[in-house]
Amino acid sequence: MTDIKNPFLVLILLTSLNSFAQTTLPIAVNLQETYTKGTRTQNGAPGKNYWQNAADYLIKISFDPKTRNLAGTVGIDYTNNSPDTLKEIYFKLYPNLYKKGSVRNMVVEDADVTDGVQLQQLSINQQRQTDKQWKIEGTNMTVKIPPLLHGQKIHFDITYAYTLNKGSHIRTGQVDTGAFFIAYFFPRVAVYDDIDGWNEHHYRGTEEFYNDFSHFKAEISVPGNYQVWATGNLTNVDEVYTPKFAKLVNDATLSDKVTDIITANDVKEGNISPRHSFNTWKFDADSVTDIAFAISNHYLWKSSSLVVDPKTGRRTRVDAVFNPAHKSYFDVINYARKTVDAMSYQFPKWPYPYPHETIFDGLDQMEYPMMVNDAPYEKPADDIELTDHEIFHTMFPFYMGVNETKYGWMDEGWATIGEWLISHIIDDKITDLYAVDSYQGDAGKEDDVPIMTLSTQLSSQVSYENNSYPKPALGYLYIKDMLGDELFTKALHYYIAQWHGKHPMPYDFFNCMNTGSGMNLNWFWKSWFFERGVPDLAITKVSNQKNQYTVTVTNVGTKPIPIDLTVYYRDGSTKLIHQSIAAWKTGNKTYTANFTTSNKKVQKITLGTGYDPDVNMADNVWMAKK
Repeated sequence: MTDIKNPFLVLILLTSLNSFAQTTLPIAVNLQETYTKGTRTQNGAPGKNYWQNAADYLIKISFDPKTRNLAGTVGIDYTNNSPDTLKEIYFKLYPNLYKKGSVRNMVVEDADVTDGVQLQQLSINQQRQTDKQWKIEGTNMTVKIPPLLHGQKIHFDITYAYTLNKGSHIRTGQVDTGAFFIAYFFPRVAVYDDIDGWNEHHYRGTEEFYNDFSHFKAEISVPGNYQVWATGNLTNVDEVYTPKFAKLVNDATLSDKVTDIITANDVKEGNISPRHSFNTWKFDADSVTDIAFAISNHYLWKSSSLVVDPKTGRRTRVDAVFNPAHKSYFDVINYARKTVDAMSYQFPKWPYPYPHETIFDGLDQMEYPMMVNDAPYEKPADDIELTDHEIFHTMFPFYMGVNETKYGWMDEGWATIGEWLISHIIDDKITDLYAVDSYQGDAGKEDDVPIMTLSTQLSSQVSYENNSYPKPALGYLYIKDMLGDELFTKALHYYIAQWHGKHPMPYDFFNCMNTGSGMNLNWFWKSWFFERGVPDLAITKVSNQKNQYTVTVTNVGTKPIPIDLTVYYRDGSTKLIHQSIAAWKTGNKTYTANFTTSNKKVQKITLGTGYDPDVNMADNVWMAKK
């Protein structure tokens, strides 16, 4: 018999019982194996055996705006850091989304269907290959190679060309006759990781991207009356701008004020760049997952910069590049600058990691490292919400290299909560409830599957959007509310510090938040991210004795959401009573809230706010008897 009088044994017994009571998260076999292999750890940090492959790219392309022909070469030095011997290399040919016969889940008009990427030459270690060495299928290309051992490098040289889409603008293409946003424009090595090996998922349009952190050097040749903006630092400013504009770019990089680098008059005079037949713009970007660029011969350019890291004085330049016909875009520079400031100092309160961020007036709503392709809107609130959402993606998936092909919620959910919080910072009249109503209307239906369902398995647009945007964002918001800003920031910073420049999986996030906060939050992760269910709270009882009120709230549904009771008094005043999701931590189905009214008369009590989705609002109001 155990001697329970021994305090040391009692402590051991209690600790053991507590550990058994802790919720554990279900995990797939291939993800569990990462712990066995030592590439990841159950406290969320990368394991001692963690690895990821890397590449250096030298891209040289020319683009003809009249024909939309993009032709070039790419040299790739690829390093195998994995413990495996590679006998073939997977490449991504993302422009093949527009190729005839490719599988797509977004509409491409017949006029934009092309022959895809034309591979004219491929060499391995300076040895030219025949087309028998490679196989192109959709947006994937596999290339047979001599066995590549751990720690070895291989060099590829590829000559290629394709025609950029004029319409069917899916994140890239022609914007107008003198403006183009060009992304995914070169063959790149696919990710080979410790979970799946090669990323074999085809780019179909809806699901987004998963790329390795690489070093890119790009030389982009365009007609002399075009300017270029791109991921990375422009390394030959004095070659592509006349002295006046080279100085303006430099001034903007160092100044807090907004600088008009290119005005309507400058476009008219046409003396911005040397008037050669073609100018070649050179960019350098290190430790990024992608590179994109945009060109125009008639856009205006407003620019400013700010200190994003007060410890080092490091600055980020922010650019708005736009068609002057879009009047609302004149204010985008201010929204963008305030977003970078808010991200650095308020949420997520992490110094903005890159030297510049360019918001380009395009036809989409899409993010790239240091670049944003944003359509114009008429209402300032819409411009604000789109601008901060896309810029917030800088952290997720670019600084944190998540696999957004499989786990769209690991980046879109963060951009959504970033939008909700930062829009209000930019303009306190904005209450941004983007997509919450969508989830509330669909919660509990057949398409409402767990967030942890792979994005590649979501054939319904409704489930894809709800799982990627509002549902995870609400989960992040509820944890932030429960932990409080200080502890939440500490936990989130732990996650960022462990995984920036790497490839975190969902459990790395969950475990880092647990470790960083010092709390086991699995009860919430399991309910909100892994399980089906509906959010549904109800006011089931209200009693009062003199000035003391007791309100019983019942969790009719199965999803934990905060309790927000608004008390309306007959004199027109109100009182908010709030309890975080911690109210449901123990699995209880009811929660009791108490408040004192002084001498005021209660008219009614309502349950919920805009961030508390509820499938049945009919039982969320209690009316006092007259």
